[in-house]
Amino acid sequence: MKNKKTEIEKLKAENERLKKELKKKKKYGLVWEEKPEEVVEMCKEKLPVLKEVKNKEIITDKDKPVNLLIEGDNYHALSVLNYTHAKKVDVIYIDPPYNTGNKNFIFNDHYVDKEDAYRHSKWLSFMEKRLKLAKSLLKDDGVIFISIDDNEVAQLKLLCENIFGENNFVNDIVWKKTNSPKAQAIGLGNQHEHILMYAKNITKLAINKKVGSITEKYKKMFSQDDNDGRGLYRTIEIEAHGLQKGENRRKFEFHKRSAPWLYSLETLEKWWKEGRIYVSKTGRFRKKEYLSEMAGRLISDLWVDEEINPLQGGSKEYLGFPTQKPLSLIERILKLHFNKNALIVDFFAGSGTTGEAVLNLNKNDDGKRKFILCTYNEENKNGKIIEEYCYPRLKKIFLQKDWGGNLKYFKTDFVDYHKPTDKNKINLTKQATEMLCVKEGTFEKMIDNERFKIFKNSNHYTGIIWDQTAIPTFKKAIKDIKGKFSVYVFSLGDETFDNEFKDVKQKVKLSSIPEAILRVYRRIFK
Repeated sequence: MKNKKTEIEKLKAENERLKKELKKKKKYGLVWEEKPEEVVEMCKEKLPVLKEVKNKEIITDKDKPVNLLIEGDNYHALSVLNYTHAKKVDVIYIDPPYNTGNKNFIFNDHYVDKEDAYRHSKWLSFMEKRLKLAKSLLKDDGVIFISIDDNEVAQLKLLCENIFGENNFVNDIVWKKTNSPKAQAIGLGNQHEHILMYAKNITKLAINKKVGSITEKYKKMFSQDDNDGRGLYRTIEIEAHGLQKGENRRKFEFHKRSAPWLYSLETLEKWWKEGRIYVSKTGRFRKKEYLSEMAGRLISDLWVDEEINPLQGGSKEYLGFPTQKPLSLIERILKLHFNKNALIVDFFAGSGTTGEAVLNLNKNDDGKRKFILCTYNEENKNGKIIEEYCYPRLKKIFLQKDWGGNLKYFKTDFVDYHKPTDKNKINLTKQATEMLCVKEGTFEKMIDNERFKIFKNSNHYTGIIWDQTAIPTFKKAIKDIKGKFSVYVFSLGDETFDNEFKDVKQKVKLSSIPEAILRVYRRIFK
């Protein structure tokens, strides 16, 4: 009897535990079966780092921005960027696999077939891991744009609401991808795709809601001219419907009108005084809109005009290289951000269209935008994507178009770190040099010896000290150098070294390595 009573108590306790667990579960949202990913699991024993491919460096103008191309799985690249570029990115644009089942999505080195019962779960598992890492890169006023089609748009929106927050949804931009709808067995001919737009923090979002140019097609709408010095205009409705016959239409006395107006009487009186009210031969009132004043009109989230050149057959060539998205589309997206010095990341970079779009915009508006492109050197029917398309395309732009600028090429590499031993910490520190240079944007080597290194850019310096006993020598080396230093000192623990640098504390920002790197990786790979 006692045993039975004990069993009942255990069942009650288990029941209460399960109730508490259920309360923790989300009441609404997207649920899928999590699928382990090999590139993620390997990070439990091997930590990603960056290794420069020096013979692929492109330097055309040291005073121009340095852009980065990273070859490797984007999960590993994003993990590294979470250390080097956390909260530093203005804009992320990605064109991920659409998961159509037509050999466009690889999971664990296998294409996901349309009949795969876990097709959506695999895609969601894949995207969730990368979008969480991407969110950490964005500045508080940053924004992410994600291209997608109808196969996964519903799932992606719910996933983004979970990661970025429902309140941070900005727009679902619909753009016309082709001039002619494809014949389909079921449904209507499809001509559109989506670009989901989310803010890191919508209260701080600062985007350019106005266009900077007027297309030729739009100009054709303005055909009237009164020779009043304001040029061509068109007219728009200002009254909700026509007026009754017999009313005095030649006197613009709004308060006597029986018909409802689309604008306030105060606004209408103002336009009348400015000569912006048009009276037709039939006596109908309309407002004049002048072409000369249209630059800066509000941007729609429906992009069907000729500012974007639709891709026929799903792809097109730019500079002799294939692309899945029009160059004009990516430029239009990037122009939405106010900052002409923006840092832009694309971790599904493909053939490098985003890189070309960044360089085009800089050329046209004297901007100093920089890009970081990440892509795996996978082989498709056209060849290896980085080796034969992305890198040659960027090289051609930098060298042949003579736009100036620089490119650093990196590959993801790995350091064994299955346990936090002193040996593994030393090894990680030795392999972290390029990561630290990427973090600080300092690529020019000044001093290189076995005890410490110094790198610089035009206005900043990075010091890496392997041997703590070399601190006095290092301080002598930087004594007469004007400028700020980021200094990384090797430590098996997490020492601050404040006392050793207290006499130059105004000049130096200190970090101990590898602990600064490990803190980020512990958060990601926990």
